[in-house]
Amino acid sequence: MFFFIYTLLSFIIYLIAFPFLILFSFKTKYTVSIPARFFLWKNKPLKPDGIWFHSCSFGEAKAILPLVEQIPHDLLRMSTTTQTGFEAIQSYTEESRYLPFEPLLFPWLKPQKVLVVMEAEFWYLLFALAQKRGAKTVLINARMSDRSFPKYQKMAWFYRHIFKHIDEVYAQTVLDKERLETLGAKNVVVTGNIKLSKLPAITRNLEKYSALLVCAASTHEGEEEIILEAFKSFKKENKDATLVMVPRHPERFDNVAEMIQEMAYSWHRFSEDTSMDDDIVLVDTLGELVNVYAISDIVILGGAFEPIGGHNAAEAAQFGCKIISGKHYFNQKDIFSAIEGIAVVEASNLSRRLSQHALLKPCKIVQRTDISAIVKSLQEVL
Repeated sequence: MFFFIYTLLSFIIYLIAFPFLILFSFKTKYTVSIPARFFLWKNKPLKPDGIWFHSCSFGEAKAILPLVEQIPHDLLRMSTTTQTGFEAIQSYTEESRYLPFEPLLFPWLKPQKVLVVMEAEFWYLLFALAQKRGAKTVLINARMSDRSFPKYQKMAWFYRHIFKHIDEVYAQTVLDKERLETLGAKNVVVTGNIKLSKLPAITRNLEKYSALLVCAASTHEGEEEIILEAFKSFKKENKDATLVMVPRHPERFDNVAEMIQEMAYSWHRFSEDTSMDDDIVLVDTLGELVNVYAISDIVILGGAFEPIGGHNAAEAAQFGCKIISGKHYFNQKDIFSAIEGIAVVEASNLSRRLSQHALLKPCKIVQRTDISAIVKSLQEVL
């Protein structure tokens, strides 16, 4: 009965949203993803009988690489819901697709050996149809933050229906395991955060020109202004310092460029010049952040000065960078706890903490993740 009602409602929502989706599809950010996800435009089904990984963001798509490497290439299937995520999974296999909106899964979804879903992509019909068509369904890197758990509890009846169709769950922490079980999850194993199992390696060596390089990493709206203002004060005492800005979302590159332009410093866009010999460099391409981390002295980690949830600090910590984060890192607590030396500050105190950079300690990763249980589960169906 729930399956029928949910399916009916999803079709009704789809029909109501249809004209709005057409309008949104003309926006640059959605010109590919909306037609693919909601109209199946150039989005043919994945080949059947494979190992299907679904992730959302660019970071999640990169984080599953250690598992992807364990799967024979001819069995690999990938899907995502975002443009940046799609750009990442395309490098793994030609069998990469945008995940269609739920009611469109009925004609699109083919039988697979396993469906592996990353973190919190709780699409009911995705799990239900995949399982009904023969796939083992697996949720990996599952988490339930302090902030999100009360919201999930209010809808616990709904998530119990979802977890009926998830065979195995691999959680980040013991607390995540306990919370997921209260929502109906079964066969829950704690493995740690998969993002710590294998960190991205540099793809090329960038040359460092300044004596002190500060990287503002994965920043969001509202954070760049704070960081630029802090750097303005920092620059007065450290005249040879360089700030490298790396916004999280490509559609914001131009807006951040306008902010930088208003400052009386020399600057350039990375896509036009890959050198680091200006006061400020705006990295406006994807996939370069790890290369910037490798030559950074200080990393101001975005996503936590606004209530976003934070980002993966381990990618910078592997190079011994000094890391400053905001206090809103609620989605990354387990990763932060596995790293020594991160300075957590209020946004209003960023400038003062940055000026005291000599007192900061180089960060060090003190804990790793074991994904062998997940690998074993996938190999059982090969």
